[in-house]
Amino acid sequence: MKNIFLLFIFIVFFLPLNLKAENLNVFGLGMYDFNKKKNEAIDFRIEKRLDKSLYEIGPEAESLYFIKPFYGLEFTSDSALYALGGIYIEEKISENIFLTPNFGVGIYSDGDGKELGNTIQFRSTLEFSYKIKNNNRIALSIGHISNASLGETNPGTEIISLSYQSPF
Repeated sequence: MKNIFLLFIFIVFFLPLNLKAENLNVFGLGMYDFNKKKNEAIDFRIEKRLDKSLYEIGPEAESLYFIKPFYGLEFTSDSALYALGGIYIEEKISENIFLTPNFGVGIYSDGDGKELGNTIQFRSTLEFSYKIKNNNRIALSIGHISNASLGETNPGTEIISLSYQSPF
């Protein structure tokens, strides 16, 4: 399992992507399992959000939303590791404020942390971000990781985090 994660890390972060679009690097720090207070840990998140539309929602003349891909790693101070990929939609609420829901699926290893009942896990997140003067963003997000009842148990966990986002 460890070799699969190392290969994923190499592919995700070190192979060049030939995409001609504005993308975002996301660096997050948060509290894992914050609401249940049984298996709390510090949560670290690294994501790459690609500004490449996979699917457009809305009328042909002018789409309302664009479904775009992301991929990343999430790990905790308890050595849990989660490698995932998924989709997101970004809604510009005002000049500098964005709402970004996303959904992903990935491979989870609990390390010394919370057992989530399966290797395959799903994550849904809701994020509010604010664009600062240098076009970077700061954001607050809340997410839920669950195995969607694929395992015998499905305890799930919630994460609240702050992130710094920069274009690449």
